Amino acid sequence: MAETTVSDPTHLLLTGLGAVILLVILIIRLRVHAFVALILVSVLTAAVAGIASEDIVPVMMGGFGGTLASVALLVGLGCMIGKLLEVTGGAQVLADGLINRFGEQRAPFAIGIASLLFGFPIFFDAGLIVMFPILLSVAARFGGSTIKYAFPAAGAFAVMHAFVPPHPGPVAAADLLGANIGLLLFVGLVIAIPTWYFGAYLFALYAGKKFVLPLPEMFKHINSKAENSLQATAPSFATVLLVLLTPVLLIFMDTGLNTLQVSGAINGDQTWVHILRMLGKTPIALLITLLLCLVLFTKSLGKENVEKLCGDSLAPICGVILVTGAGGMFGGVLRGSGIGEALAGLLGNTGLPVIVAAFVIATCLRVAQGSATVALTTTAALMAPIVAATPGLSEADYCFIVIAIAGGATVLSHFNDSGFWLVSRLLDMDEKTTLKTWTVMETLLGTIAFIVAALLSVVF
Repeated sequence: MAETTVSDPTHLLLTGLGAVILLVILIIRLRVHAFVALILVSVLTAAVAGIASEDIVPVMMGGFGGTLASVALLVGLGCMIGKLLEVTGGAQVLADGLINRFGEQRAPFAIGIASLLFGFPIFFDAGLIVMFPILLSVAARFGGSTIKYAFPAAGAFAVMHAFVPPHPGPVAAADLLGANIGLLLFVGLVIAIPTWYFGAYLFALYAGKKFVLPLPEMFKHINSKAENSLQATAPSFATVLLVLLTPVLLIFMDTGLNTLQVSGAINGDQTWVHILRMLGKTPIALLITLLLCLVLFTKSLGKENVEKLCGDSLAPICGVILVTGAGGMFGGVLRGSGIGEALAGLLGNTGLPVIVAAFVIATCLRVAQGSATVALTTTAALMAPIVAATPGLSEADYCFIVIAIAGGATVLSHFNDSGFWLVSRLLDMDEKTTLKTWTVMETLLGTIAFIVAALLSVVF
């Protein structure tokens, strides 16, 4: 962390609050482009928070570059995969298969269930990007707001990523607090499913009626004549499922082996473990999936068309990547300023019940610096000595505390969260609508999970 010349917690907290308020004014009231507003506020926040002048730009670039490193490859590769599925009719084939099995009236539910299954090993951003063409195909077929179809999927990936091993956040928190990962897997699923149903699926049906979003412009580019010419070569349902399951299975190798390593079931220093985990890293998994798509679809599309389609898929995502990176920059500045630590320090000795304190501290860290994973792991580290010193906690209680932390790390996604900007730009939502929909859904998910975990801790 960069050295700061200001360490007064009150000053830091007021700086963080002022930064968020300034962003709201610039973006929503003054209509300054989000990319410009985030850069400007990042500079001002770093200066006011006391980060040394020579460290301001490195801290900003660190946050920007770190986010781009994790997002740009995923978005680029994912959009190429999505473009090929879309043009060949593969997205429509999968959409038709889901609708035939669940019925037209339950199309959002079908998409959400599929996303819950895919979300078991796959990360939030990668899963959402790969599923996006399917969401849009269903939305184009049945009409209505894209929120109705996108939010059940986004919520599914969010709850699986936050609450269920083998995702890195809950695995790291379990390791820090001494929770049993096998039991956490069961508890996480028990809590994640109803949380998704009430916080994402039902909310999506409500928000879809209130906020009618058309199909995003970046996905309205397929020539109808080209589509018609490819109808005869549309892939089978099994082929499309193979494409979607490939990154899921590959990523599961990484996350699953990581879980086994943390639990002590395997030796993580063995060569074969390193190789399999490397193949399961999300960028490599998506690259392998793209290569599979090239093998499957080049014959029917032609080499020149495939090359052109891959190139065309990258053009519309420049804004998505840059604004998402700027959101990561703002979050990096807040982390570097020590605002999150100031919040945690104030709340650490409040005398709240352990599970409530865990949720509150994680919430404050989430609001302060944006990253759910950072909030989750940092809170777990802060709570570890408190949990260890608390008598009478059962194995289940440790798991409930992990879920409470994950719930706090999920709520109130806003301008400093790269996921906020990813969803906003993919769905062509303005910032005000994103706050009224995505932020509310994330808050519902985190709060519902915490309430369920707290109630279960009383019972068990």
